[in-house]
Order: sequence, then C-alpha cells, then structure tokens
Amino acid sequence: AENILLGREPRKLGGIDFPAMRKRAAEVLSRIGVHIDPASSLGEHPIAVQQLVAIARAIAVDCRVLVLDEPTSSLDAGEVAELFRIMRVLRGEGVAILFVSHFLDQVYEISDRMTVLRNGTLVGEHLTSELDRRALVSKMIGRELGALEAIEEAAEKHQADGPVLVRAEGLGRRGAIAPFDLDVRAGEVVGLAGLLGSGRTELARLLFGADKADSGQLLVDGKPLHLRGPRSAIAAGIAFCSEDRKGEGLVADLSIRDNLVLAMQAARGWTRPLSRRVKDELVEKYLAALDIRPANPDALVRTLSGGNQQKVLLARWLVTEPRLLILDEPTRGIDIGAKAQIQHLVTTLAAEGTAVLFISAELEEVVRIADRIVVLRDRHKIAELDGGASLDEVVGLIAGEQLPEGVAS
Repeated sequence: AENILLGREPRKLGGIDFPAMRKRAAEVLSRIGVHIDPASSLGEHPIAVQQLVAIARAIAVDCRVLVLDEPTSSLDAGEVAELFRIMRVLRGEGVAILFVSHFLDQVYEISDRMTVLRNGTLVGEHLTSELDRRALVSKMIGRELGALEAIEEAAEKHQADGPVLVRAEGLGRRGAIAPFDLDVRAGEVVGLAGLLGSGRTELARLLFGADKADSGQLLVDGKPLHLRGPRSAIAAGIAFCSEDRKGEGLVADLSIRDNLVLAMQAARGWTRPLSRRVKDELVEKYLAALDIRPANPDALVRTLSGGNQQKVLLARWLVTEPRLLILDEPTRGIDIGAKAQIQHLVTTLAAEGTAVLFISAELEEVVRIADRIVVLRDRHKIAELDGGASLDEVVGLIAGEQLPEGVAS
C-alpha cells in the first residue's frame, strides 16, 4: 500500500490514514487481478508481484500513458501472460502503453505498432502486422539481408575433434536464462549469437560463476565443477572478459602493470605476492604481444584509448594461461585496427589449443571467426550451427523462423 500510494497517502487528523490507504491499494490491485495483502511487505513477494505493484502505482494516479521498460525480463511464461492480460485491459480503457523489450515474440504478441531504434537513432515506425520478423531484425542490426556482401573468412574454419573441455548440462538460472546444454572443446571458437537481451551475457556469467545457477551442472574434463564463485572458475582455468570493461573489468586509477597482473595475483592469493621482477617480465611480454600503446607500464589505464584498454583486459587473463577464455563483446567501442588485432588474437589462441567462447552483437563478426555458432533468443538456446553457416541463416533463427533441417535445437 505504501508503494502504491507513496506521496499521495490519504490523510486523517494530520497523519496518514492507514486503513483508508490499504483499502484504496486493495481496490487498485483488484482492478488488475492481484489479490495480496496490501499491508504485507513488498520484499516478501516474488519479482512478478513486485512488477505488478509498480503497474498498480501507475494506475492509482489514473495514468494516460504507461511506460514499461523491459517489464518481462524477470518473469516466467505464466507471469508474462498475466501481465499481457492486464495490459490489454488497460488498453481497452484508453491507456496508451509504451512497451520496451528485446523479446521479439512478446513484441509481436502485444504491440499494435513498433518503433525501431538503433544506436540512439530512429530507424522507423511500422504497424506490427506489416513488418515481418526477418525485416525487423535486419533493421535492428542495420543490414539489408538481401544485399549482404560475402564475408571473407578471417581464419580457416575447422571442426575441433579433441575431447570436450567444458560441458554444461541443463545449466540455468530462473529469470536470467533457461536451462541449456553446451559443449566447448579445446582449440575451438564457439560464437554466441543473439540480439541484446537474448541471454548471451547471462550464459557467460553462469559458466564463470559470477552468477549462481539454480539448475544443472558444469563439468570440466568430465568432472563436475562446483562453482562457488569466480575464484573457483579461475582455478579451473576459466577466464571471463566482461562486456563492461570499465565497470566490471579495469580499475581505472591503477597502472597498466597493476591491472595486467590482477587476475594472476588473485589466483595466487594475496599472501603470495608476485615479485616486481615477475610483474615486469609479464608486463613487458604482453605489452609487446598485444601491441598495447603507450608501452609504459606505469601509465594509468584510464588514460588509454578504448582499444588499448580492451587489450590490457585481455592481457590480464592471458597471463593466467586460461583453458577457456570467455570474451563478452571484446571489440565493442574500439577502432577497426584494434578490432582486427583482437579477432586475429582469438583465432591464434584457438590454434594453440585454447577454447574460446566469443560473444558479439555484431553477427558478421561471430560468423566470421566462430567454428561453431550457438544461437540464443529470448533467453533460450534455440540452435547450434557449424562454422559454415551464413549470416542469413543466423539472422533467420534469431528472427524466429523455423529451424532449418539438421540444426540441433
């Protein structure tokens, strides 16, 4: 009741009239089919109920426009259906609803008209009934599917025939990503393809132990790995370069040297500090190997360009000699030269036996370097394609078209 009527509480004798407030809150909740005790603490209820209470708060002020920004991100199928029922009721009462979502199936189910944005720019407005999914995806990624140019292979594709290094069996987390199976072999580049919000980062964080799975198991070399957190993953030879290199990766006010050795020092433990000589040898080696500029180990990492910051983050994990390297958007926001260097590094690492899980919103990039492509949509793994798959095939799957013959689902 306090959440629904915050700032608009009914008053009596100079104070809040709690019985009246709870009665009014119950009336609003009943209007959208939610029957809970308005005096109960909101934190006691599941995320789905919390979402609906937020909508009730908007209804309580007789809103004419209701903006819902990713309201289904933490809801299961039944809860989404209930939300859509409420949205249809409100629409029937004359409320205008702006529904922001990356779930294409839901957009087509609930919306009358779509506005497509890309990189902060309006691409177009279309009646939902007049724009098919394939055309929508082409507008979202900025390429016309019929006019796609042939992509030159950056490296020879191959089928990794070694033993499975990392295997996920039914691994999942409610509200983040549905249970999935995944094998990654040594010397293989596995690409994750999907639109923003499809579950790519969520999958990666489960493999690294940054988020805790609530179903399934992870095996390394055929043996179960009980991830208690990232430290367990690092000890097992798993490394993770976050897409948020500034917020979750680099420490801006530390030097290149200190950033570069951070993961190795964490793996050793702070009671076994690296000597200055070892640090200097490692830094000198990777400054040269990755062409990090300026080649000054004492420079603060925040003074570097985006491409060189990304190289420092990569170097940090390469120092640990990982068996599986998870790269989440490693080429985002960097210049074309640095992007080419990083792509070349990925193929070189795979050739030397490192397993790489490569995530990128640029589908052409995934198709170009991956030996195998795992396609995600609406936080579900929906297919696997071999490295010979075309961009057209990948986009078709993301758009929700029928799976082609022979594709594993």
